[in-house]
Amino acid sequence: MTQPTNQNPMTNSDRSSPKQKPWSDIDLSRWREYDHVLTDSLWLFPHRASGDGHQLDYHGNYIPQIATQLLLRYSKKDEIVLDMFLGSGTTAIEAARLERRCIGVELKPDLVEYVRSKIQPDLLDRRIHILQGNSADPQTAARVSAVCREMGAEQAHLLILHPPYADIIKFSDLPEDLSNAPDAGTFLDGFEQVARLGYDLLAPGRFAALIIGDKYEKGELVPLGFWCMERMNRAGFRTKAIIVKNIEGNEKGKGKSANLWRYRALAGGYYIFKHEYVIVFFKPAR
Repeated sequence: MTQPTNQNPMTNSDRSSPKQKPWSDIDLSRWREYDHVLTDSLWLFPHRASGDGHQLDYHGNYIPQIATQLLLRYSKKDEIVLDMFLGSGTTAIEAARLERRCIGVELKPDLVEYVRSKIQPDLLDRRIHILQGNSADPQTAARVSAVCREMGAEQAHLLILHPPYADIIKFSDLPEDLSNAPDAGTFLDGFEQVARLGYDLLAPGRFAALIIGDKYEKGELVPLGFWCMERMNRAGFRTKAIIVKNIEGNEKGKGKSANLWRYRALAGGYYIFKHEYVIVFFKPAR
């Protein structure tokens, strides 16, 4: 009697071949080994990571653990991460540490020079490019595109957007600074312009992440996170996930005691913000 033929023989070569998605180095055939990569939608970090150039030296920067998770999930080594609100350089520092390349755009000239001082000289202007400019300006987008081509790519592979949370913190006196927008509508229009340019700069089929929080104004919740998500959708992005990340020491960061904020919350009928959002999007493949 003829024995049945195995239609899908598994060779030793097959077992050792990585099973990967086009946007990640994660080997899905060894998925149990990635405990350090988060897959839940609630991120609880007891403290801000430090070292490797990271420090709490700029009020309003996002914590390095967010950058770590996003870069590991949605980029491969040597790919280009584009951050259009670079700030104090969290994305650039993590990109260098995780062997990614990075293009960062920052509006404030003094901050650009400060971030450059944090990056290893042999990486600057080769693997890590830091541009001074307004991310809502098409001329800045053209410069980013030119740098991408210099780095051997037509478009970036991951987009990070961490805009000001409207006027909660004033970052500069520059009129094009979104933290100086006179109202929420103006802020959102400016943010949408950045999102549209970011959409064009991102390769099809790749991911974008928005780090954003809400605010209170005149006793009313202003849902910046969801409004910005809607503007990202207008720009063409499709929403993939909404992650809630805890905030530790938020009251102290504002120079107030926890007891005072607790009293104000009880008196005003509101809740103290202990979270912000990491919203993940993708650009549809052609």
